[in-house]
Amino acid sequence: MQCVFGKDNSHLSSIACDKCHDVLDYRSKLSWNVNVKHLTRLISLNKSMITMYFPGIGICAITGMAALFLSEHYGAPAMLFALLLGMAVSFLYQQDTSCKVGIEFTGCHLLRAGVALLGLRVAFGDLVTLGWKTGMMLAFAIVSTIAIGIGLSKLMGMQKRFGALTGGAVGICGASAALAISAVLPTDENKERDTLLTVVGVTALSTLAMVVYPILVEYAGLDSTGASIFLGGTIHDVAQVVGAGYSISEQTGDFATLTKLVRVAMLMPVVLCFVLLIKRANANTTEGTDIPSFPSFLVFFVILMTLNSLADLPSFVIETAGALSQFFLIVAITAIGMKSNLGKLVEVGIKPILLMAMETLWIALLILVFVLYFL
Repeated sequence: MQCVFGKDNSHLSSIACDKCHDVLDYRSKLSWNVNVKHLTRLISLNKSMITMYFPGIGICAITGMAALFLSEHYGAPAMLFALLLGMAVSFLYQQDTSCKVGIEFTGCHLLRAGVALLGLRVAFGDLVTLGWKTGMMLAFAIVSTIAIGIGLSKLMGMQKRFGALTGGAVGICGASAALAISAVLPTDENKERDTLLTVVGVTALSTLAMVVYPILVEYAGLDSTGASIFLGGTIHDVAQVVGAGYSISEQTGDFATLTKLVRVAMLMPVVLCFVLLIKRANANTTEGTDIPSFPSFLVFFVILMTLNSLADLPSFVIETAGALSQFFLIVAITAIGMKSNLGKLVEVGIKPILLMAMETLWIALLILVFVLYFL
């Protein structure tokens, strides 16, 4: 055998061997001390992060679960309950409590996670099933609704970005689209207020459409395919599409949901276009503008949508991802409600609601004409 110094033990004295043991003992103690120091720092860092983020995330999660409970028992949209409950406890954010950092985290990062998980709800095959003509019509409806929103907001004396936000929410998938588009818009003092107004408006209009549109379908004499495309192509939120479709028939409910999911699939290219347009508009601006970077949640959205398209995923995976996405979005909108200022909402008046109502009327008339005369 050789000692620490690389020599044969038979040629070393007992003193040299004792020295070897001392060196080995010293190295062992040094390694232990270093590992303990790193472990202590890691535990301290984790405790610090838990102390910083957990109160805010916890209160948002509890409030979100309360919103889901109320939604299941009273039949109203969970998003609406989440907003109202969030605003009711807004003092937790406004008064600069220990919850503030966690609320900020929830309203930003859990929001993006919820949008990314929407990718598992759609697949490329949905476009093939729906047909190219209907797919093109839905794309035109979304783009034209956003364009009309921007134009009307300018005429009504509001910011064009608010028109883009409401137009995207009405055209694509309601509150989920509003949250996704808001996540990539530059930050300013009215961003939270505009997002809150949009979510409230599209949720209320979507609920109204869920009740009124099936009656309109019967009055217009639409067949099952026409009714499905009309309901799936015009109602803002997925849940309301499901409610309206299955109130007519199971076949209508299935195809209306499929039509709606194709609109959801268009969320990614629309948000990406917003990012590119904002970057181009602010290419020469160096100060005063928060230019968004490429959103990573869109990358995950595309990856999950591709995975769902190419692989036959178990139903429980799709259902779990859908439930988790809904919960994340509800918790995020709760955080946005907590960050809201009711005084600012009152200041804007009725114009935003009128804008969203006109956008809703536009996309409804457009899809109805398509179903009646071009389908």
